Amino acid sequence: MGENIKNISKTQIVLAAAKLFKQKGYAASSMRDIAAALNIEAASLYHHIKNKEEILDIICFDMATKFLSAIAEVNDIYFNAEEKLRKAILHHVEIITEDIDKSAVFLREWRSLPESALADFLLLRNQYENEFTRIIENGIEEDVFDNVDKKFAVLSILSSVNWINEWYSADGNMNANEIAHKISDFVMGGLRKKLVTDAHYKA
Repeated sequence: MGENIKNISKTQIVLAAAKLFKQKGYAASSMRDIAAALNIEAASLYHHIKNKEEILDIICFDMATKFLSAIAEVNDIYFNAEEKLRKAILHHVEIITEDIDKSAVFLREWRSLPESALADFLLLRNQYENEFTRIIENGIEEDVFDNVDKKFAVLSILSSVNWINEWYSADGNMNANEIAHKISDFVMGGLRKKLVTDAHYKA
């Protein structure tokens, strides 16, 4: 195989592995497959990476850190609940669409993390969901959002934005900002407090 191991970085290995994991699935991919994708000998990978579990760990925790940093910034900077939620959705969509391969691995393969890492990952995921819950709670307190089932609302929002990974294409008709705007409008339609008018009483 032609590529010199000195010219291969850990980042390149992770990117190649993410692409492979997305295409074949984590369980069906081997270190030999990753090496073949990089045109190097399998043994050469071990100069940078211990095993494929380490790669999965890197992808999952790097992505989790990105999501948490983005929503923490939203909750620190913005005050209006609707604006917070729109910004949180936008950042989530941007992270998903920035690297579809890593996003797919993060969303589909986290269950394959070793038990010790899995516990830490679930803690981060719960923290992220809690940040969204805070925004919903803010909206209810501001009398902007209906007094909805907060957990159901958060899981519905995250399901909507995560589904993007299944169909998004950089060559598609909508960019990340446009997708986030449409999802936000849809979400707000379900969350906003409905105003009762005189016409309603007369009807």
